[in-house]
Amino acid sequence: MLTQQIATLIERIAQAGQPPMHTLTAQAARAFYEKAGTILAGPTPALLETRHLEIPNRDGYRMRATLWVPSVAARGVLLYFHGGGFTIGSPATHAGLCQQLAVQANCAVLSVDYRLAPEHPFPAAVHDAFDALAWLQAHHHTLAPQLGLISHLHAVGGDSAGGTLAAASAIHAREQGWPLALQLLFYPGTGAHQDTTSHERFANGYVLTRADIDYFFSHYIPDRSMRTDWRFAPLLADDHSALAQTWIGLAECDPLVDEGIAYGDALRLAGVTVDLEIYKGVVHGFINWDRAIPEAKAAHRDASAALQRAFA
Repeated sequence: MLTQQIATLIERIAQAGQPPMHTLTAQAARAFYEKAGTILAGPTPALLETRHLEIPNRDGYRMRATLWVPSVAARGVLLYFHGGGFTIGSPATHAGLCQQLAVQANCAVLSVDYRLAPEHPFPAAVHDAFDALAWLQAHHHTLAPQLGLISHLHAVGGDSAGGTLAAASAIHAREQGWPLALQLLFYPGTGAHQDTTSHERFANGYVLTRADIDYFFSHYIPDRSMRTDWRFAPLLADDHSALAQTWIGLAECDPLVDEGIAYGDALRLAGVTVDLEIYKGVVHGFINWDRAIPEAKAAHRDASAALQRAFA
């Protein structure tokens, strides 16, 4: 099922002899991902300005955030949550993706360095996501003239665990009465328990393994009884109606593909407009590999087009 580029990449990963992620401490896993996570990212696009911000949360903690702004008049702000199983990752590991979205969609992208497990287990990351959205909602009208934005629209987005946070934030936004132009979800985790057919089919050999998922969730939400909380499993929310229109991009050979499809179906049944794309022959994490994987570039273009339409 894999594309030739993905199959070659997996073979090279195996030949490198790097210890599996789930055998490392959280600190060692973060350090490795910070070094390796950007190797296959494409070149930095031109026409960008970078700013560094701090966003306060409910606990008095000040979250670092990176803001990328096109040098032409941007149409809105995408609040982005990086992936990494709630345990690893940062705005730096996803800088290439965020920069591509900013330039191609002509929007500002605000990437949040939310707190990670195991030091900060569930629901710390969710609280940080909700607080970042509240901050953006409160400050958007003052940010717009500073950044040269030509609209006051904003969207939420993320990949993997960040997609979970974005989906939960969209539900929270509806409950608070905050309008969103779009929720942009790359292979989000949406289910309570990893028991779908795709979790079984792609449990080993496709970059994100069952052991890795268990490792991440044992850090983030070790009490399995809490995993039915919709803030961890947005698919289990009581009501999916009146949510922001949604773009979902999935990898065909990914343990999470079935729950991504299920979430799109749940939103459609609730009357939400959904555009869902499945990229053939690729695996979890592919959107950060645009230097080597053409499907990553296609996903960037498709997601950016969805943002352009939503901000128009």
